[in-house]
Amino acid sequence: MQFLMDLQLFASKKGVGSSKNGRDSISKRLGVKRSDGQYVSSGNILVRQRGTKIHPGNNVGKGSDDTLFALVDGVVKFERKGKDKKQVSVYAKEAAL
Repeated sequence: MQFLMDLQLFASKKGVGSSKNGRDSISKRLGVKRSDGQYVSSGNILVRQRGTKIHPGNNVGKGSDDTLFALVDGVVKFERKGKDKKQVSVYAKEAAL
């Protein structure tokens, strides 16, 4: 009677998995671009933001990506809007003096 041996060889080294690190997104450069009391020209970007963290006030427009920009030449003024909101306004040079 003859015995058949079924021999199976396994891997001698453990399979190496890939790392889950090594990715990062580029920064979006968000934040306040012009400070309170600073003179700005029409079209200058005042705040880059996601959502309306700061609301547009007098002479300030809001872009489709919630960017706030000056509509007239003048001086930037950050103000409170109610109890818990902030807004930024631009007062024309004549009115600011």
